[in-house]
Amino acid sequence: MIDRKASNRLRHFAQSFKVVAVIGPRQSGKTTLVKAVFPHLPYISLENPDVRRFALEDPRGFLSTYNQGAVFDEAQRVPELFSYLQQIVDESPTTGRFILTGSHNFLLQQSISQSLAGRVAYQELMPFDFSEIGMNEASDCDAAMLKGGYPPLFDQPVTVEDWFSNYIRTYIERDVRQIRGITDLIKFDRFVRLCAGRIGQLLNASALASEAGIDSKTAEAWVAALEASFIVFRLQPHHRNFNKRLVKMSKLYFVDTGLASHLLGIRTLEEMRWSPFRGALFENQIVTELRKMRIHQGVTGGLYFWRDHKGLEVDLLVDIGKNLHPIEIKSGATLNPEYFKSIVHWRTLAGTEDATLIYGGKQEQKRSDGITVCPWFNLASGVGT
Repeated sequence: MIDRKASNRLRHFAQSFKVVAVIGPRQSGKTTLVKAVFPHLPYISLENPDVRRFALEDPRGFLSTYNQGAVFDEAQRVPELFSYLQQIVDESPTTGRFILTGSHNFLLQQSISQSLAGRVAYQELMPFDFSEIGMNEASDCDAAMLKGGYPPLFDQPVTVEDWFSNYIRTYIERDVRQIRGITDLIKFDRFVRLCAGRIGQLLNASALASEAGIDSKTAEAWVAALEASFIVFRLQPHHRNFNKRLVKMSKLYFVDTGLASHLLGIRTLEEMRWSPFRGALFENQIVTELRKMRIHQGVTGGLYFWRDHKGLEVDLLVDIGKNLHPIEIKSGATLNPEYFKSIVHWRTLAGTEDATLIYGGKQEQKRSDGITVCPWFNLASGVGT
């Protein structure tokens, strides 16, 4: 088993909170992690129809079976349990008694907010980050984008293409339908693929809806469903006023570049290297990786982009305390003076000194002008996360 950065945080939470919730995408390793961290607790999967029926029909009897504590996997499948859990945890000072996992961010948090508020600690678990799988200068950037970071691709004898084909059919379609009751799977499949084609772009729901053959309200609802299922996320703009009109729409990214590549029809390294989407996927990879690093450290939010109405843009702003650290992302492996224009412009506007360029090459530089050039596989060396 690959050691997960979230392990220590889970142990810490279990010493302070009565309930710990681990949420994240399907197949991100939640079950493996909680079994490893809490081996003394019985494991119960609420995906099992017989177990779920017992929990739904007789919640008191079900919980009395596990009165000393348990791991409830896919807990959002039986949200009715949470109100009964509240009474149990309130009657005992024991911490780390119940561990909940869930693949539906919206459903799990909604249920918890109604009954377990103040009693539960959250930990998001994303697919593997670079450090967890030992990414280094010998690694192939295109191969990393094509494969992504879902754990089963690293410990099971399955091809990337077969795994993602089944992931889309088994998990995305089922999970999203549970949230939104989507019935037209043909249109929804087209919608998801259109989203993949808009990686790193401003999210215009009306334009997306028109191309998908749906109305804009449905498009917004479907994006929200993909967010709730940990398939996509939105990067919000930073609105600091520099006497210019600023873009206020969010940008769309996928949680995993392997999934996005598959949805775009990219199947081989050769196709990746020549794909018109390569630059967007590289940007997605870096933004996602920095987001994973922060999540696994227990830091939420604090990532933005900046763009004015003239198209001047900084790919990423990282909140590192008193300042916002500007990052420019370029997929090319050869440094080009044009790569530095946006972050130099930002520094002039914001009055900051440090900045980072993350690119597809392998050379690291600490420049005298305060800009750090950081290779794609070693983000921590140049970004204060």
